[in-house]
Amino acid sequence: MAGGRDRDPLVVGRVVGDVLDPFVRTTNIRVSYGARTVSNGCELKPSMVTHQPRVEVGGADMRTFYTLVMVDPDAPSPSDPNLREYLHWLVTDIPGTTGAAFGQEVMCYENPRPTMGIHRFVFVLFQQMGRQTVYAPGWRQNFNTRDFAELYNLGPPVAAVYFNCQREAGSGGRRMYPN
Repeated sequence: MAGGRDRDPLVVGRVVGDVLDPFVRTTNIRVSYGARTVSNGCELKPSMVTHQPRVEVGGADMRTFYTLVMVDPDAPSPSDPNLREYLHWLVTDIPGTTGAAFGQEVMCYENPRPTMGIHRFVFVLFQQMGRQTVYAPGWRQNFNTRDFAELYNLGPPVAAVYFNCQREAGSGGRRMYPN
């Protein structure tokens, strides 16, 4: 797929840049809220994401463990993201070929409630060096996915997906970002 990097939805949506460095996806991740599967850049309403999603993780076998991070790089608003990144969910020790429900929820799911603008909610999957090697940060705001990965020797992400979300009672037209 050479030459397709510029059309990578994670690059177009500035997830690579704001949250992650460029990486090569090596594992599958499937995030779904009810019947709705998250695809990069799709729009979900806050009412659709009140309960934690079902997250299925690929991987070679159950002896490999993964960490799932869910962040909002646009908190409290995309024009002034001074809480970037806001940590919404953190699950560690997820065995490969299972899902988040089989891992350790170290920061419970906090549902997205954006008040201003369109927010990106990013799910990032990392492969762990071993079990019980990743711990919860002390706070949710100003979390940094890159620093977190470095602190726990997680290496580059193995998968990522994101969706857009904005306040339900829309305040006017939809604002698109220029390329």
